[in-house]
Amino acid sequence: MTPNPFGRVITAMVTPMHEDGSIDFESLASLARHLADNGHDGLLVNGTTGESATTTDEEDYECVRVVVEAVGDRVSVIAGCGTNDTEHSARAAGEMAERGADALLVVTPYYNKPTQAGIVEHFRQVAKAGNGLPIMAYDIPGRTGLALTSDTIRELDRIEEVKALKDAKGNLFEASRIMAETDLLWFSGEDELNLAHLAQGAVGIVSVVGHLAGNQYREMIEAIDAGNISQARDIHRRLIPIVDALMHTSQGTIQVKAALKMQGIISSDRLRMPLLQGPQEHRDKIVSALEASGLG
Repeated sequence: MTPNPFGRVITAMVTPMHEDGSIDFESLASLARHLADNGHDGLLVNGTTGESATTTDEEDYECVRVVVEAVGDRVSVIAGCGTNDTEHSARAAGEMAERGADALLVVTPYYNKPTQAGIVEHFRQVAKAGNGLPIMAYDIPGRTGLALTSDTIRELDRIEEVKALKDAKGNLFEASRIMAETDLLWFSGEDELNLAHLAQGAVGIVSVVGHLAGNQYREMIEAIDAGNISQARDIHRRLIPIVDALMHTSQGTIQVKAALKMQGIISSDRLRMPLLQGPQEHRDKIVSALEASGLG
């Protein structure tokens, strides 16, 4: 198997903020240490859940530096650097590498709707700028408006730095086909499908629910590795209420920030517009789900 520089239990970290909307770097460092203490061997900084659409380049670079400094070599730090502008993404890749990132996450360029050939060239140019860091490609057509085709994924596998794929496309059969045909490390990018992806060969997860259930997801992966599908299934079923509350009620970043504040892990659930804090009924659902999932 391809060596794994990313980790296996990875959470796409929220970016804690002060009430005035500025980034709370002290809380970011504290959250990173908390996750490293609870089941994680990888952290993703500046992903969608980190509100990367509304943070500045300078804030993104500082987030990487702060998390790297907070966790040292305890976990891998993966820096999101993908945008819909190839030159911008390439420049960010180099800057993230300079701040100490161990790997990069590059999303399919969104909104522009490039050709598949354009997507491959985008990844090639970003890879060239990343100082040799391993890259995890991110396939999430629900957000980007454009899926990676299977042939495109095969082409990405030929780029030396592209080592992995974060799959949020939801096509389990096609995922199994590409896993069998390539050397790419496969990661579930949807908490609802973590068990299914792991059971058919994914090496890990990039999670939102992992903010609260890192130890449980570590146990799930260990159960799969041991061939104990029934134990992994039990963990999956136990976490259904919290997955539902965080991912199906409103929007993942909104809900997980509220949950982290409830548990005293971050001090504020402030978001940047256009994201808004949810109503009390959404918070009530989190409280019930934490208890039902054994996380309260």
